[in-house]
Amino acid sequence: MYIQRIHTLQTKLDDLKIDALLVESRFNLLYLTGFDGLEGDGRLLITTTNATLITDARYEEDLHERLEKHINLAITRDYMKIITNIVADRHIEHLGFEDTIVYSDYFQLTKLPNLTLTATSQVIDQLRAVKRPEEIEATEKAITLSSQGFKYLLTQIHPGMTEIQVVNKLDNWMKDHGSSGASFDTIVASGSRAAMPHGDATTKILNKGEMVTIDFGYYVDGYTSDITRTIALGEPDPKLKQIYEIVKEAQQKVMDAIKPGVLGTTLDKIGRDFITEQGYGKEFNHGIGHGIGLDIHEYPQSYGAMPNFKVSQNEILTDEPGIYVANLGGIRIEDNVLVTKTGCQRLSDITRELIILN
Repeated sequence: MYIQRIHTLQTKLDDLKIDALLVESRFNLLYLTGFDGLEGDGRLLITTTNATLITDARYEEDLHERLEKHINLAITRDYMKIITNIVADRHIEHLGFEDTIVYSDYFQLTKLPNLTLTATSQVIDQLRAVKRPEEIEATEKAITLSSQGFKYLLTQIHPGMTEIQVVNKLDNWMKDHGSSGASFDTIVASGSRAAMPHGDATTKILNKGEMVTIDFGYYVDGYTSDITRTIALGEPDPKLKQIYEIVKEAQQKVMDAIKPGVLGTTLDKIGRDFITEQGYGKEFNHGIGHGIGLDIHEYPQSYGAMPNFKVSQNEILTDEPGIYVANLGGIRIEDNVLVTKTGCQRLSDITRELIILN
């Protein structure tokens, strides 16, 4: 599996006009080697004919057991010395590097004689965007378990709990049922705090009649979900119920338009224009969606803000419009969709109708 990913990357080096690419990003290292946890502690140097993973002795035994044979392993405390030797031995003249590289590494690379350096942006990220069958299966598994966890949470949540207690209920259930952990700090924002799109959970107590926004994502088999629902604890403010229906319809309009070849900006415009027509354009203050997979936000990080991004088959995207009214509250509905040959498939089976817990 990983040899094919590296081979695909190697075929792109000529187009990038480089002889080799230095990889440091954690999730890109994971994607290409299958080994997690190397951010800051590993470098992968890929040439047109081979790949060398450079790290220290802490990972040596584990890597010897798990690393595919086509990847060379170099154990050292001086990463740049190994990289320098490979550059010299293989007569590399044009070296590419991720534009997120650590500055100290870049500074050392600039000292190498007769070497042209080229910054690359999101080369591997774009490869990660289109999912292979095993990646789709793992992501679907994460989404299914997260959906089950949310349904469990609905049986537990009630007025009098704190927002943090809601997080802990969900977190404990997910870990007990097979998740390796959350992919971000779960958001629980109740009452007027729900007007903050990314409000961290606090010790605030949930009250009857409030709306509660819950945004969560959990890893299963290395891939993550990203789902949001806004529920009501008893009968909510009529204005918030009306806003809920607007957000739900905006989400559906975007979902109906997702298909291979459509521009991300077109999708954003569809959802944003509808919300604006309903009088809440200024209250929708974030992107319409992003990619998910190994990371909670991966290419396309915000497809509505990327003028040249076109949707491709087998990408997994979020669709998450929202409306946030100061001193009243907020509504967000978020689902993950798999782009199919002719449209998209919603992957979670949580109802999108307003849930009112009595």
